[in-house]
Amino acid sequence: MSGDQRSLEVVDIRKNLPDGRAVLRGISFDLKAGEFIGILGPSGAGKSLTMRCTLGLTQPDSGCVRLRESDGSSSEISSSSGRQLRQVRRKIGVVFQGFNLVKRLSVLENVMIGRLGTIHPLRSWFYGFTDEEADGAMTALERIGMADFATRVTATLSGGEMQRIAVARALYQEPLFLLADEPIASLDPKNANEIMRLLRPIAEEIPICGVFHQPEMTAKYCTRVIGIRNGEIVYDGDPALSPQQLRELYGQELEEVQHGTAVTESAQPTWATAGSLGGS
Repeated sequence: MSGDQRSLEVVDIRKNLPDGRAVLRGISFDLKAGEFIGILGPSGAGKSLTMRCTLGLTQPDSGCVRLRESDGSSSEISSSSGRQLRQVRRKIGVVFQGFNLVKRLSVLENVMIGRLGTIHPLRSWFYGFTDEEADGAMTALERIGMADFATRVTATLSGGEMQRIAVARALYQEPLFLLADEPIASLDPKNANEIMRLLRPIAEEIPICGVFHQPEMTAKYCTRVIGIRNGEIVYDGDPALSPQQLRELYGQELEEVQHGTAVTESAQPTWATAGSLGGS
């Protein structure tokens, strides 16, 4: 995207456990306009912790995370707190492995939840959303081909359909960037491909960085891959890694990854909820 100077910059972030053991050892990368970055690595490598630090949900011991907008303004996520952090977090949409949808609500209501962080709590409690906001949510559903499901109770949807709704919710937030934490880990290959096909063109408008456990998917759909092992970036480049590069990245876990049996780092992510998409 020519002329679009926005970026999400992760600069030398480090994090130690209370016992002093290093879990992130100087992670640095930036997400720029038009990019679809896939983060790969064995279980426990630090992929999801990197996401937490990027969102400001975990404070790194050192380093910083900076959001730059197209107009040149910037916000320091890692050093922000309270209202300031909530405001900057509203500019980042998030898609989770576990969908984080309210299953008793309709599809349309779940999409509108994406903007809870931008309206006053009293209005959300007593008056709900406006017709204009509902129209915006319908536009997001139309974009992902799910407008016909707007009145369906979310609990009646399949896993693939729920993840599409989660993507629509993130789009309705109108974010500058989109983060995805293992968005296809719980889906079968057919639905996983559908979600990746959905995300790929979105990345041309909203830069995406996601954690994945399927190298074949990132090779097919991502524009760039970052490999993390033992809390360090050991690869950053072309999404199609060679067999040797995959062996060096995954070690003994490679066979499990290639057969789809690797244990994910956050099967049921507890580090954020639907309501926090707007920065609760």
